[in-house]
Amino acid sequence: MGTWRDGEGRLGIGSGSGTTHEVALRTAASYRARRRGLLGQDGVDGALLITPCNSVHTFRMRFAIDVAYLDRKLNVLTVRTMVPGRLGLPRLRARHVLEAEAGAMEAWGLRPGVRVEIRPGAAVDG
Repeated sequence: MGTWRDGEGRLGIGSGSGTTHEVALRTAASYRARRRGLLGQDGVDGALLITPCNSVHTFRMRFAIDVAYLDRKLNVLTVRTMVPGRLGLPRLRARHVLEAEAGAMEAWGLRPGVRVEIRPGAAVDG
């Protein structure tokens, strides 16, 4: 994978037989964008990919979120739902974190072992 940068695109959520869902994706790769994350928002349309990242918190958040920890190859390691005011434990093998509104990832079929794809326009270079 090339160099990550802030931007928008699509997240493809696959299964053994191919992509089952595709959702809007915003990528936060710069220090400023990673630090801001979903703070100050009342919801999220689709998902937010934070990279590099292996731990998140929900302090000052206005809503509960689903958090998926991804390895370097974009395989889901674990999925957790976090309510506001919590600190997530670091995941040693995680390189990226996906965030979405609570309940969204279950509806998308996003669970450990599933691989996701970043679609063109998702702010990845080379």
